[in-house]
Amino acid sequence: MADNPVSRLTDSDSPEDLFESYDTEDEVPLGAYATLVGVFSAVFALFLLASRLMGRPLPRRTGLLDLALLGTATHKLSWLISNASVTSFIRAPVTELEEVKSPTNLDEKPRGEGLQKALGDLITCHFCLGMWVAAFLSYGFVLFPRTTRFVAGVFSTLAISDFLHQAYKYSVDRSSS
Repeated sequence: MADNPVSRLTDSDSPEDLFESYDTEDEVPLGAYATLVGVFSAVFALFLLASRLMGRPLPRRTGLLDLALLGTATHKLSWLISNASVTSFIRAPVTELEEVKSPTNLDEKPRGEGLQKALGDLITCHFCLGMWVAAFLSYGFVLFPRTTRFVAGVFSTLAISDFLHQAYKYSVDRSSS
């Protein structure tokens, strides 16, 4: 019965035993991750309050075109923040440079410990950062729809342009082989 996760939770000698497999705070800063989740949740609660105070009800549903626009913009903006050379100043306080892969792409790793490391983990992972970007674009979509559609349109256009550049490069490379 000792292998049962539920009995492990109830039979623990102390709360620390619940996290014993995460024994090193330097590698996995659980407390700092919990802080980031708390910040994310608090911002969400503030958004809900602001939308109510501003008289901006949440949409009953989001149309397919808006989902495509916000999704494409989230993809591009999260990638730009987490990878592009030009945004390295945002990441520099919480990362260290490993390698310059290209003029548009750096390889960085999180540095420090606690909240610094957790922020480094968040900001160097475009998948992780995507949740935050998607949330903020969605908040903007409710509170300031015209401005958010415009901003999302800029980043979506850039994502489509990047895809076309890659498709063109692939077709040129393939035809010259």
